[in-house]
Amino acid sequence: MADPKGFLTTGREVAETRPVQERVKDWNEVYVPGSLLPIISKQAGRCMDCGIPFCHNGCPLGNLIPEWNDYAYREDWTAASERLHATNNFPEFTGRLCPAPCESACVLGINQPAVTIKNVEVSIIDKAWDSGDVTPQPPERLSGKTVAVIGSGPAGLAAAQQLTRAGHTVAVYERADRIGGLLRYGIPAFKMEKSHINRRIEQMRAEGTKFRTEVEIGTDIDAAKLRRRYDAVVIAAGATVSRDLPVPGRELNGVHFAMEYLPLANKVQEGDLTVSPITAEGKHVVVIGGGDTGADCVGTAHRQGAASVTQLEIMPKPGEDRSANQPWPTFPMLYKVTSAHEEGGERVYSVSTTHFEGSVPEEGQAVGDVRALHLVEVEFKDGKLEQKPGTERRIPADLVTLAMGFTGTDQANGLVQQFGLELDERGNVARDDNYATNVDGVFVAGDAGRGQSLIVWAIAEGRSAARGVDRYLTGTSALPAPIRPTDRSLLV
Repeated sequence: MADPKGFLTTGREVAETRPVQERVKDWNEVYVPGSLLPIISKQAGRCMDCGIPFCHNGCPLGNLIPEWNDYAYREDWTAASERLHATNNFPEFTGRLCPAPCESACVLGINQPAVTIKNVEVSIIDKAWDSGDVTPQPPERLSGKTVAVIGSGPAGLAAAQQLTRAGHTVAVYERADRIGGLLRYGIPAFKMEKSHINRRIEQMRAEGTKFRTEVEIGTDIDAAKLRRRYDAVVIAAGATVSRDLPVPGRELNGVHFAMEYLPLANKVQEGDLTVSPITAEGKHVVVIGGGDTGADCVGTAHRQGAASVTQLEIMPKPGEDRSANQPWPTFPMLYKVTSAHEEGGERVYSVSTTHFEGSVPEEGQAVGDVRALHLVEVEFKDGKLEQKPGTERRIPADLVTLAMGFTGTDQANGLVQQFGLELDERGNVARDDNYATNVDGVFVAGDAGRGQSLIVWAIAEGRSAARGVDRYLTGTSALPAPIRPTDRSLLV
């Protein structure tokens, strides 16, 4: 145990954020650089080294949290990094982006603020990079087997790294112009600077993983031909089909999916564009959807100089404390103020959009520009959402982003049909207990098989699918498989 009295004598402290007026003027990460190291050892000492560490249950990766908390408390950063990497390929990603279900399951959290597990994690990995403890781990020998991984998000990268280290020759195919998937173009730089992705890619290249960008399987390369070229294929294409809002006025200019809006802002930061073709500058912005993607749109709009930002959510406002029907150690639905919300804007709950109002089309335009959004308050009655009469109102809207989640993997590019893949009842690619699809030698990992989920689940799926592929190719495998395809978050 790190500090036997740490949870009694030390209060919870989290990473310090930069002042709002400073950070909205740039795209750097919102936290004060170096602010965690002076406090993180004591924070790690709050860990109780529980006999049954429920944080393991909250984390699908099975992270060895009490172990690396102990090493962080003792400032043995090399040992802490080794324990951290034993279960997680990319802790710098999860330490910045994961909503930390491990903290919701922390035993200390029953009656006190939970251990700052996420902050300890990111401190360990940042220290490891700075100290040179993160090095390539190429295989001792090659198996002679080849694997194609379709998609370079967290699931695809985790599967590729595991399989490369097992000795297989792995090529990752990505339809975008850079590796990273949603990590690259869906997550704004103020949440995770892209240098963290770049140095992992360089580590993977040094280990032997090959990368092929701007290649869309199903369009640029026939999926069936790809299968014949490789001994095995892992589909990690994500759940990239955005949920739409089919209401009158949806066709107006200025109404966009979040994943049309966010990637362009990231391309500006990459130096590909000078100004985003879809910008919030000087506009009244409405974000429909109250989740993390919606918050990303809010923070992006602030940095682009929006005149106002309003975020709409159809569900009621969550409470700030656990409700009785969401007991520890489940992951509770709580009111969350992200860094983007700290920067301003209005959040409106229990409302539904009825239609968009637009301007008169100019000469040569098929439709006008969005100018306003009409909404109505809603409430639950007998388990159904119903509109409340007399609550209709109009709010200005020059730019609307739809951030209501995703409905499944892309089928328009022909990948599913060309492979001949079977889908489950939710529209995801069906797989068995080994992550194998109905097509021999083709496996699926991440959101493409699970549906929209968290980054930590994606990495866990990538690691688990890699074991299935390794067993398929060699007859046995020593690779870990932290989760089964049917496992789900601990919810009520």
